[in-house]
Amino acid sequence: MTIQPGQPVASVPVKHVTERGVEDATSADVLGSGTVVFFTVPGAFTPTCHLNHLPGYLAAADELRAAGVDTIVCGTVNDHHVVKAWAEATGALGKIEFIADGLGKLANALGLERDLTSGGLGMRFIRSSLLIRNGVVETVNVEGAPGEVTNSGAPAMIEALRA
Repeated sequence: MTIQPGQPVASVPVKHVTERGVEDATSADVLGSGTVVFFTVPGAFTPTCHLNHLPGYLAAADELRAAGVDTIVCGTVNDHHVVKAWAEATGALGKIEFIADGLGKLANALGLERDLTSGGLGMRFIRSSLLIRNGVVETVNVEGAPGEVTNSGAPAMIEALRA
């Protein structure tokens, strides 16, 4: 079942990728304090994630912070080496933090997993975004169709912050 507004974020082991490097953490450590925008993507370097979803949040980072966001975090079911390389390649380090959910435990705990084994990718995050305040989910936006970035994109999150 997909996490709902009013529920706390799950606490599972993850790799936290920032400009300081890669650290072992829990999802609650990364997402549990302050106002956090957490957006999830099926995979680093995949077409929509790489060309549309992440760049939209990168471009809107200052506007999101001006609207009261303390931390912007991208989650993906990839190993931390790939996530770090993606963050560096896109210039996102220092503006966006990353959760490498290599085994998909967080995706599963949040009910935001999608089976992409038929395409050779295994279990992944669905494309989504969450507004989290002090560890409690306030808004959940999930995309309806593969390749779309409307409900979960930065403009939708900015609207949620204004509401």
